[in-house]
Amino acid sequence: MWNGKKKAVTFSFDDGVTQDVRLIGILNRYGLKATFNLNSSYLGLPGTLERNGVTISFDKVSPSAIREIYAGHEIAVHTLTHPNLTELDEETVVYQVEEDRKKLSALAGYEVVGMAYPCGGVNNDDRVAAIIKNRTGVKYARTITSTYAFGKQENLYRFNPTVYYIEEQLDAVVDEFLALDPDAPALLYVWGHAFETDAGYISWERFEALCKKLARREDLFYGTNREVLLG
Repeated sequence: MWNGKKKAVTFSFDDGVTQDVRLIGILNRYGLKATFNLNSSYLGLPGTLERNGVTISFDKVSPSAIREIYAGHEIAVHTLTHPNLTELDEETVVYQVEEDRKKLSALAGYEVVGMAYPCGGVNNDDRVAAIIKNRTGVKYARTITSTYAFGKQENLYRFNPTVYYIEEQLDAVVDEFLALDPDAPALLYVWGHAFETDAGYISWERFEALCKKLARREDLFYGTNREVLLG
């Protein structure tokens, strides 16, 4: 349990984009916590993406600003350059993960121990999970496979989130979680990319409404991924 509470909420956002600043402002307004998974080799680089029929900013946050931007939240690994790890040999997997972890730890000012797998589709498997567990300092790694469930998971190196925040099921899943009076610990884990709000997959207003719905409840623990998964 989390500080004596049986229910916990955490968020996770990938890629270290400048939209994280606005998103964090909303999270902070409602006392919510998140983990941000960064590619250290891309920090500070400009860019754009074509998503949902619009061109959106894909500018990465400056490395010199990440302590300030992510203060009160968690910085975690997303590999150096965002490859699909299942397609790489063991030594390259170790290099992509551990060098990112070391660089982010130096920038963050604390030891980074979390991770989210990069890329869509099949982006993780048992081989890669075992390499990360046995040869890096990572203590947990999140997939992109929604469970729509809240129960405990044994494998922290292929940890599945509850729901992707652009999915239609989002509101129903959150409402189900809030109505729970569980006998066992229950975790709501929501993930996404902050740039998806600019693309209209989920509006900033809908995201803020979600945060407001979850905020300041006596029965919930609010923590980063590290806090809810590792204690």
